Amino acid sequence: MTAISRAPDAHGLVVIFALDEQRFGLDIAAIERVVRVVEITPLPDAPTGVIGIVNLQGRVLPVLDLRRRFHFPAREMQLSDHFLIAHAAGRTVALLVDAVTGVTEWNHGMAIPAAEILPGFQGIEGAVKLEGDIVLIHDLEKFLSLEESSRLDAALDVE
Repeated sequence: MTAISRAPDAHGLVVIFALDEQRFGLDIAAIERVVRVVEITPLPDAPTGVIGIVNLQGRVLPVLDLRRRFHFPAREMQLSDHFLIAHAAGRTVALLVDAVTGVTEWNHGMAIPAAEILPGFQGIEGAVKLEGDIVLIHDLEKFLSLEESSRLDAALDVE
């Protein structure tokens, strides 16, 4: 097992969220807050995975559907769903997730790099066993490609 490219004894905090039964983690530094879902306004010409925009306290944010991005079965948004308001690739976004289950500490040296388990898959830094489950650690800086980011900028300019 090769460690992720951070100091092997480095510890960090991750926010744990779920899509169906799969758990994911995001570095807590990328998270601004967690809010309950609100109505989403469709955004024409947005890149795949961007399902629209929301107005959160006067801020218009693109909504990224992680279910679609990770090829989970589509489902209707539920009142129990949440938005993770996060900083990704120089912008603030709302990530639509099924549930946020908590914050936990993890050791970077215990993670298996994504290239060893999901070759060519963008957006996942690696996997680590936390609290008895395998958690995929998500890398928001790699979530949107340059082309997707440009398409999102163009779609947001239309609004």
